[in-house]
Amino acid sequence: QVQLVESGGALVQPGGSLRLSCAASGIIFSYNGVGWYRQAPGNKRELVASITSGGSTNYADSVKGRFTISRDSAKNTVYLQMNSLKPEDTAVYYCNVVGTIWWGRGTQVTVSS
Repeated sequence: QVQLVESGGALVQPGGSLRLSCAASGIIFSYNGVGWYRQAPGNKRELVASITSGGSTNYADSVKGRFTISRDSAKNTVYLQMNSLKPEDTAVYYCNVVGTIWWGRGTQVTVSS
């Protein structure tokens, strides 16, 4: 059974940083693409960043230069380093194995002073 667990969300001031983690069981992340998505109230879920099995990364224009996705194969975990956070980054962040129905339950990120 595949399970994805996100963690690391918090309340942070504008300009601050957070690192989100997505830990997996039942699947090997290094063999699959993984994406980080976010959904704010009233908005559609949107792709924030993704990493392929080969390590190539892709980012939404709104987070380029501020967010970094990475993978630790030994820990079977994918990270999202978020710097220079803005209030518009406030959302529930989810991880997903690309092309599958496997999603985590999400972690709340709130950027507010």
